[in-house]
Amino acid sequence: MTAQNGNSFGIKGGLNYSANGDYFESASANAKNPDRNIGYHIGLFGKIGNRLYLKPELMYTATRSDYYSDEFSVKKIDAPVLVGVKILGPVSVFAGPSFQYLLDTEFEGIEIDNVEDDFSVGLNFGIGLSFNNIGIDLRYERGFSENEATFIDTNIGAGVVSRIDTRPDQLILSLSLAL
Repeated sequence: MTAQNGNSFGIKGGLNYSANGDYFESASANAKNPDRNIGYHIGLFGKIGNRLYLKPELMYTATRSDYYSDEFSVKKIDAPVLVGVKILGPVSVFAGPSFQYLLDTEFEGIEIDNVEDDFSVGLNFGIGLSFNNIGIDLRYERGFSENEATFIDTNIGAGVVSRIDTRPDQLILSLSLAL
């Protein structure tokens, strides 16, 4: 059975390019060091349908992003539930909610224990290409709800409380293989 013709399941993985705050502002600021915001994901997908399809996924994702010249890393479980439609030959478009569960957050060696919500919801939308049992897709993900991590910076002296926006804001490039 092929990946984009009928029901299938398989494995997928790829790269994530993350940002904090305004995505396009962050991307232009990191043009000098483009590898600083690269993360990865790996997991499983299912696909139900043909021309119009439902595609649930379950991924382990590790991202990192620049935040005032320091690195902020996140490890999480993502569960997008996408609805897609073939538009022309091997090309399809898709969109849907993504449910995230934060496993771990770290800011330049400081463990962050106080994240408002370990669970959050975002939106994925993108475009995919499929050839037999191999697929590639590019999508944008953005978190819906504000979710901040709080930590105390003891290096400055008096213990300044700082906050980081942990909402996903990223481009995701994936390669999939239907089994």
